[in-house]
Amino acid sequence: MKIRIKFRKYGNMKFIGHLDVMRYFQKAIRRADIGIRYSEGFSPHQIMSFAAPLGVGIESDGEYLDIDVTPEEDGQRLKERLNAVMAEGFEILDCRRLPDSAANAMSIVAAADYELRLRPGYEMADPHQWMKGLLDFYGQEKVLVSKKTKKGEKQLDLKQLVYELSLLEDEAGPGLRMKISTGSSENIKPELVLDAYYQSLGQERPAFAWMARRKEVYADLAGDHRFVSLMDLGEEIEPWKD
Repeated sequence: MKIRIKFRKYGNMKFIGHLDVMRYFQKAIRRADIGIRYSEGFSPHQIMSFAAPLGVGIESDGEYLDIDVTPEEDGQRLKERLNAVMAEGFEILDCRRLPDSAANAMSIVAAADYELRLRPGYEMADPHQWMKGLLDFYGQEKVLVSKKTKKGEKQLDLKQLVYELSLLEDEAGPGLRMKISTGSSENIKPELVLDAYYQSLGQERPAFAWMARRKEVYADLAGDHRFVSLMDLGEEIEPWKD
């Protein structure tokens, strides 16, 4: 039985890197006595797949983990058992059953939503005007930037990789909401979206000025940017009847 787990990462746990998150969940699954399947061979390991590594220092309300379990699990009880062993900074939000033929989470990630806000102490005189300028900047036909890769640098047109960009205004104050390309093909970070605009102003982005929070992760199954959240690709797990 394939299960997709959605969880949030917040507080001090945002400073834990991806490899440590993997090790943490391996131990949490054992503590919760989840019947996860193991690989075969001389060094068996738990069969699990995380959707997209989250950068250090970023909180998230939309992280995903796929696991194989046997025997079948009750979704609500699985969620409760995992939350019972979670440390502060991790919370299981939902568990869904996946079809046996479903591709693992990591292989289908195409986009992610982020919210960005200014950290206290880095306020601008007129943040609305600055953010409106950023929207106008991305209204251009092309936004060319250089991105460092393992093989050197390559030029990207960010305009093709920023799918949505809008102002965010609520009780927490002004901010930005963006949907950007994420995954194995073209993976960009929110900071790169900001850097391009700062550079156009002849400035450098203040290193600690912006706080980012990932809100959701999406697949693009048809390849035409009609994005579907990874959780919507699963189905509710029917509860056991006592």
